[in-house]
Amino acid sequence: MRVNGSIKSWAEDDRPREKMILKGRNTLSDAELLAILLGTGTKDLSAVELAQVLLQSVNNDLANFSKCSINELKKFKGIGEAKAVGIVAALELGRRRKETEQKAKVKITSSKQVYDHMRSYLSDLQHEEFFVIYVNRANEIIQTKQISIGGLSGTIADGKVIFKQALELSTHGLILVHNHPSGQLKPSDPDRQLTKKMVEFGKYIDLCVLDHLIYTDNGYFSFADEGIL
Repeated sequence: MRVNGSIKSWAEDDRPREKMILKGRNTLSDAELLAILLGTGTKDLSAVELAQVLLQSVNNDLANFSKCSINELKKFKGIGEAKAVGIVAALELGRRRKETEQKAKVKITSSKQVYDHMRSYLSDLQHEEFFVIYVNRANEIIQTKQISIGGLSGTIADGKVIFKQALELSTHGLILVHNHPSGQLKPSDPDRQLTKKMVEFGKYIDLCVLDHLIYTDNGYFSFADEGIL
């Protein structure tokens, strides 16, 4: 596409878009990026100027801006529901990307790290839940996935679900984790049998079961630490 004229000759609302095309996304200010999401301004303000008004309302703090709700954004003149929803959706995508990147950088090197990582998932539960932590070759977390929810004394871990997810994620290894609401750290016979079965099947398809952690609010039991994997 051929662009005629200097940037000054373009409509005000088109300039951020053209600037991104010609110079790249990193050259745009926060207001210019937001203006692209807005698309248009108002009768009195360009899209860039409207974006500046929005950002100034939170002292140009993107972290605070990301907390704005649809209804809060709609209070500004020129921001209807469609624009507000578009902004919130874009901010949510950014939040999810950040969350994914942070998780990917968590490297597991000990059972204590697994225990600490699982606190936010399993702390204070009154029923059993089963999770799998999927890791890459560097033992960095790819995903922490809930496999099942059970009752007070047990939950079911479906090996087909566990290993299907592992293959889809191109996982190198996985860590099994489930909690004992009773606080009992000693693994039950079903816990031992499940672990043995998972380890054997993992070897068959070249996937390492690195550990099975039994979580309680007051401590944990690691099959790997105890040498019974």
